[in-house]
Amino acid sequence: MQAARPRPSAPTFRTLFLRGLAVVLPSVLTLWLLVQAYRFVDRSIAAPINEGIRLGIEQLDRRWPVLPARFDPTPSEVFAEVAATASSRTPLDSDQARQQLREQSFKAWWNDTWYVDLIGLAVAVVAVWLAGRFVGGLLGRQIYRRLERLLTSVPVVKHVYPHVKQVVEFLISDERPMKFNRVVAIQYPRQGIWSLGLVTGEGLSAMRGAAGDALTIFVPSSPTPFTGYTITVPKQDAVELDLTIDEALRFVVTAGVLSPTRPGGVPELPQPRLKEGR
Repeated sequence: MQAARPRPSAPTFRTLFLRGLAVVLPSVLTLWLLVQAYRFVDRSIAAPINEGIRLGIEQLDRRWPVLPARFDPTPSEVFAEVAATASSRTPLDSDQARQQLREQSFKAWWNDTWYVDLIGLAVAVVAVWLAGRFVGGLLGRQIYRRLERLLTSVPVVKHVYPHVKQVVEFLISDERPMKFNRVVAIQYPRQGIWSLGLVTGEGLSAMRGAAGDALTIFVPSSPTPFTGYTITVPKQDAVELDLTIDEALRFVVTAGVLSPTRPGGVPELPQPRLKEGR
């Protein structure tokens, strides 16, 4: 009689919780980052622009009435405002009181209308687009270079601005993006330990005297592949791998859990060279 197979044990609460966390956490973190980014843009960019637009409309309305009549106060409200300021150092006449109440009514409407917040965001997007178009021209590039020279001459700013510019250009610039050519295996950080590397280009010209014909390779870290090390390796020490950039990054991000497997095409890695006398 065949023995009954043991039933697999039910997953524990810890296992189920971690499994659910792995499913929920990426979506929650992504949503949280998007919300925080929107709040930053709305508070630091859109809000000042909206306030400037509102003040500009009020200043324009003082000279040429542009606001609709629905913001006009009633005669009784104007009379009450004049009476309230009669004993102050700066009493208002009826025209001044009417204009002040008109601006207060417009400000209350502006703050209570939700879609008005989109005006500042739209103006910011258009302004950034126009700045990109302007800098793309010859005159714009010349003015931009002069502004950069002015910024880098300020004692404190000159130590901060160049580094911030490099980070921004690395993240969003499309003029000189980091391009990974292919995936290689290299013995790093020492002989016998193999690491995945992403070839970014030829070796640094200043190192050619010592390294010879070499490659510049970026070695990503786990689980954040955006951090890592840039090294120069002789071409003969880099082993070509039949992997795509996405497969290599997936392998690094998951710390080797998601390992790409392909039938054939993966070269046999050479054994480390032992030192003499061992």
